[in-house]
Amino acid sequence: MQRPPRPAAVPPPSRPELPRHVAIIMDGNGRWARRRRLPRIAGHRAGVGTIRPVTEECNRLGVHILTLYAFSTENWSRPRTEVAALMRLFSETIDREIDELDAEGIQLRILGRREELGDRLRAKIEQAEARTAHNSGNILNVAINYGGRSEIVDAVRDLAESGADLRLLEEADLARSLYTAGLPDPDLIIRTAGELRISNFLLWQAAYAELYVTETLWPDFGGEDLQNALRAFAERERRFGAIQTPPEPPDEVAPAASHGG
Repeated sequence: MQRPPRPAAVPPPSRPELPRHVAIIMDGNGRWARRRRLPRIAGHRAGVGTIRPVTEECNRLGVHILTLYAFSTENWSRPRTEVAALMRLFSETIDREIDELDAEGIQLRILGRREELGDRLRAKIEQAEARTAHNSGNILNVAINYGGRSEIVDAVRDLAESGADLRLLEEADLARSLYTAGLPDPDLIIRTAGELRISNFLLWQAAYAELYVTETLWPDFGGEDLQNALRAFAERERRFGAIQTPPEPPDEVAPAASHGG
């Protein structure tokens, strides 16, 4: 299991009511294209065009850790032409965006089974990660060939190969072996295009994430949509399995005795 570089820093949100870490399931590219009678790859290109403004808006609003679900382990079952076009698009996007990401102090980290990607794309990923490895302003994780179940399986395999006694395995041990080691779990997971599922995304890390689903298709997702999601998050009460105990009433004070004259 090849992991991305460790986070150079873990930047906190600018305000306490904001999530530390936002993750987005970018859904709806195909529907966006179909509604316009365009090929599916046109929707994927439009979706890529949404990434930079959303990343910039996150930073402007004070959220400095963002994870985007770009390509799942299940997406290999799509038509070969679409998969090949997506791989070219990932490669082109790295070439086009890496200078700006580096200039803005963003650390780029790729999550997923990269050993199953093509050699050229894998080399570009490693070069981009190395170039931005010391940037500490913001973190952008992009999940490519990622699956939550496979991540957990790979983490356990790595622990076993390292000689760890799995009978003594603790949650913290497994967390340190995931792609997101060193980062806080996502506080908020946003899904575009209205589907009510998490699609094998960050299964371990999402244990206590707040979910926000919008009907907006990913290529149409903008600053106002992001603000709506953050506003909804700020209005939720997060109890992490506990209940809020009401304050105990003050002890009753016995009435003073009356002393008649």
